[in-house]
This record gives sequence, structure tokens and C-alpha cells, in this order.
Amino acid sequence: MTSTQALKAVGILPDDADRAVLVGRVWSQAAEGPCPVILRNGDVFDLSGISATVSGLLETPDLLARIADEDLPRLGHLDEFLDGSAGRLLAPVDLQAIKAAGVTFADSMLERVIEEQARGDSGRAQEIRARLAPVIGENLRGVQAGSDKARQVKSLLQEMNLWSQYLEVGIGPDAEIFTKAQPMSSVGCGDKVGLHPISEWNNPEPEVVLVTRSDGTILGATLGNDVNLRDVEGRSALLLGKAKDNNASCAIGPFIRLFDGEFTLDVVEKVVVTLLVQGEDGFEMTGESPLEAISRKPADLVGQMRNRSHQYPDGAVLFLGTMFAPVKDRRGKGQGFTHEIGDRVEISTPRLGSLVNWVDRSDACPEWDFGTRDLMRNLVKRGLGGKI
Repeated sequence: MTSTQALKAVGILPDDADRAVLVGRVWSQAAEGPCPVILRNGDVFDLSGISATVSGLLETPDLLARIADEDLPRLGHLDEFLDGSAGRLLAPVDLQAIKAAGVTFADSMLERVIEEQARGDSGRAQEIRARLAPVIGENLRGVQAGSDKARQVKSLLQEMNLWSQYLEVGIGPDAEIFTKAQPMSSVGCGDKVGLHPISEWNNPEPEVVLVTRSDGTILGATLGNDVNLRDVEGRSALLLGKAKDNNASCAIGPFIRLFDGEFTLDVVEKVVVTLLVQGEDGFEMTGESPLEAISRKPADLVGQMRNRSHQYPDGAVLFLGTMFAPVKDRRGKGQGFTHEIGDRVEISTPRLGSLVNWVDRSDACPEWDFGTRDLMRNLVKRGLGGKI
């Protein structure tokens, strides 16, 4: 049984899926290629007649009215894409830039500082955690990034020789915005998620992902796993690219929930993202990340990503960061958490559903072999070249 065959639609959709506007992507065997889709009562309907890409779809004027059209081709039931009989579920983005904000939660800043101080050695983490936690934990909770209070905290920690580059982007005026992955490279719900084979200390990062069109307007949200290699990035911040952008290291899904009269950015800002890791060794770990604890407003982070100095003509998605940095011992006392091959990772929140993936090495995951040129050729072959 493959990982996707272990999933059912009822287990990955929002609790109020009957009222949600859910768009995404599937690889359709019938269409012989990727299709933007809308989900209705568990059935998958093709939106290629409006736009052959999700990027183009999100640029459509009066989007909600256009996709409300009842006369859309049905591709099958979602379960048929989860069991492989009609195709497969893809990440719900295609041409968009895939960006991420780092160190956005005060409660996870301590762990980033520990990574830096430990220089990638997980064995030193507990000692450093015990030394730093009383100072940083007491001073960062409730501190708004870029505020006068944040500047006071910075001065205090500098005097104590505890200031860090992670704290600079965590509570300083400028957020860390980096490229998580390349357009077309993300994996979807049910796929394997990859760890670079050089890493021995790593963890999932359960996050809300905002979806924007080219002018920076936030149109909706989904879930993401910003896989983190703690030992690699901990050795040097200059290894961020190697730690973050690897084969199958970015998971997004299951669907984009578009904003409407009931589901808004205000609702997103109050969601609690939960994490469940279940190992083949019987290990289990849970955690949660309430978005209300974020140190910067999501709209502010989008403004730091997309502005007059930086544009994204195909749109962009932005991982908002996580406050969850797992420390539960797995391989031995004081060693903290790290993944093992075969771990099942479930990232959930009732209004967005569940993103489920299984962990493997990035060199054992399927290679990324369908890029932008392949997409363009496929769409032209299917007579959709004018719908991009």
C-alpha cells in the first residue's frame, strides 16, 4: 500500500468543507496532465477552461463568481486521486514563487539561537537551552517585532553577549524572507517529504501558507511543511539554501481555501496548527502552533515579501513560520527530536484540513522531473496554450 492509498478525502478536508471554496491541482489521467480544480462535495471539477494554471486562475477578475460556474467538467472523486485510480493530488500551486518567513514566533526563537550556539551538535542543545531559556524566554514573550520594547531587549542581550542573528530577524525591524523552493517543485498531500542525507538532526515545521496574486493581494491560505535541517543550518546561516531547498523538502496542501464572506484573513490569524508525528518505531509526538502568537502580522510579512523593490508577476505563496520546535527525546536522553525514515507527519487545522506526508531521504524520494517547460509543452499539446 502506498502512502496516498492510506488517505481518504474525509480525513484531509476542512471540517466545514461543504461551505469552503477549495481549489487545487491534480494530475488527471483522463486529461493526461495537471489541472487546476475546485472541490465540491468530494468531487473534483476541472478549471482549465478558465485557466490552465493555478497562477493564472488566481489572477482572474471576479474569481469567486467565475469558479462558481456549475457547468464544469468532472474529473472524478477526490478518493480516486488519493488511491491513484484517476490520477494523483498535486501541490495546489504551480508557477508561483515559494517564499518563507523565518523566526516569526518568539517561542521558537530560543531554538534558533540554540542551533546557532550548538553549531549543529544536537548533544550540546540541552546544555545551551538550560542556560539561555530563563533570559530569552522571560524577555521575548509578547515582544512585538520592531517595537521600542524589542530595541530594549536587544540592548540588554547585547550587553550579556547573547544577541543572535536569529533574534535580529525575530524581533528587529526586518523580517527574514527567503526562497523555500522553486516553482513547480513542491510535493502535495500524500507524497513523500525529503530529508537531505547529510542531516542527522531535523524536524518538520508545521505552518500556515498565505497565497497571493501578483499585486500582493492575499487571496487565501493552505498548509505547509517547511522541513528544517537543524544541524545543517546550525553550522552556518550561509547554509540556509542547502538546508531548505532540497528534493521533496517542501510540502503544500491539501487545497487552497480562498477567502470569501465567512473565511477571511482575520479567521486565519486565529487558527491553531497542530502537528502529529508517528514513527514506524512506535514513537509519537504532538504539538501545536497558534497563529495568534506570531510576532509579526501576516499582512506585514507579505508586505516585506512583495513591495516596490520586489515583485512576483506569477504570484507567490508565503510560509508564515512556526512556534513549534520539537525537543522530545527520541534517540537518547538529551538528544531531542529528529526524524526517522518512514515517519508519518500530519499538519492540521480545522479550517484548512490536513497535510499528510511520509518522511524519506531526499535522494530516495521521486526526482523532480516536471518543470515549467514541461508544463508549457503539456498545455500546448492539450490545446490549452492560450489559457496559461
